[in-house]
Amino acid sequence: MSMKYNDLNLKKWKEIDLNTDSLWIIKERDKSGKHKNIYHGNFIPQIPNELIRRYTKEGETILEPFMGSGTTLFECEKLNRKYIGFDINQNMIDYVNSTMNGLIEYPYYIENCNSQDTKLIKKALKEASKKIEIEEKVQFVMMHPPYLDIVKFTDNKNDLSQESDINEFLKKLKKICKNFLSYLEEDRYFAIVIGDVYKNSEVIPLGFYCMDMIQKSFNVKLKGTIVKNIEGNRGKLGAGGIWRYRALNSDYYIFKHEYIFVFKKEF
Repeated sequence: MSMKYNDLNLKKWKEIDLNTDSLWIIKERDKSGKHKNIYHGNFIPQIPNELIRRYTKEGETILEPFMGSGTTLFECEKLNRKYIGFDINQNMIDYVNSTMNGLIEYPYYIENCNSQDTKLIKKALKEASKKIEIEEKVQFVMMHPPYLDIVKFTDNKNDLSQESDINEFLKKLKKICKNFLSYLEEDRYFAIVIGDVYKNSEVIPLGFYCMDMIQKSFNVKLKGTIVKNIEGNRGKLGAGGIWRYRALNSDYYIFKHEYIFVFKKEF
């Protein structure tokens, strides 16, 4: 018998290649199909692939407020899910549109939009609903926000990656969550992929701050705290293990992990 929110055939549960552990050790990023590692902020395709198959059915719709270079969109196309995505970086909108080659038959909608702007999001989602022929509710929300201002993706003042203050960042992220979770069906799921940052000689546990903010602000249940480690992280391998030398020569540990927090919406 299948769960109501996915297409898994549990009669053949031993053959299902989904990771149900809370530690994901991934050898290298998937480079197949349209996936290219051209954007500092993109995440590995295996994350949306696992979450989409686990929490949605074919033909359902995934909504994403931080589209980036289209990683989730490309997985939705492959897995036969509809997609709505927004990003504040016009370069990425142009890149993704060119990569999709104007596929008219595939039901997706992307737009340059400030995810903090409630009116703009409402208007854009109405247009998206008409274009891809859905009701104004989606079945999964994927969020991969910037990690404070560690990488500034644009110089737009509304870009979340311009925010250096943790309290202001959380306030803005809360508004974005409110904007997008209102379009998620009740009793469905959403995920936030987030990492910690190192600033002013100390670790800022950004992931846990975000998780705590969501739990305190919305009627949700935390269904998973997943730690992801990718072995082929070229930024941390370095020439001759220079990051390892720097760590040994100092008092910190090298970040190789990110968190995936999975929530169930109950409002």
